[in-house]
Amino acid sequence: MQHTQSVWPMYVSLKKVEKQIGRWLSESWELDQVVPGTHEAPAGATLVLLELFLDERASYRLNLDMDNPMLYVVCDELEDGTWVPAAISADQNVAAGCLEGDTPVLNLPMPEAIACWIEAFISEHGEVEISAHRRKHVNRRKEVAEEQRRH
Repeated sequence: MQHTQSVWPMYVSLKKVEKQIGRWLSESWELDQVVPGTHEAPAGATLVLLELFLDERASYRLNLDMDNPMLYVVCDELEDGTWVPAAISADQNVAAGCLEGDTPVLNLPMPEAIACWIEAFISEHGEVEISAHRRKHVNRRKEVAEEQRRH
């Protein structure tokens, strides 16, 4: 399945991981594979859409301007505790809203091809003004990172 200007289908598979924390075993879910929809589906993968929305362009810009842009895989949690990938977003606000509502979210570094695709989407539809206090936060992070690299 090919991507369009605003939708990029991806196959996402998760794996359950057991970790020893002190004397206790803890189970958690992690991303196993994230593969473009043009490839063959990995075993157990779910086809999920990364969809871009015009009203989220400012959030995409903030994400792209970070040192490590991320993608967020929003999951549904079944009654038995199994997580199933439901959506992918490049908007940190979507991820934060899901987490506040106890919806599981996993993140992964944004592949360069997707960053370019999102950049093209923003260029096609125009930049959106980012409120000054949010932009200061991004600029301050970059300044701190540059300062740390110098030392």
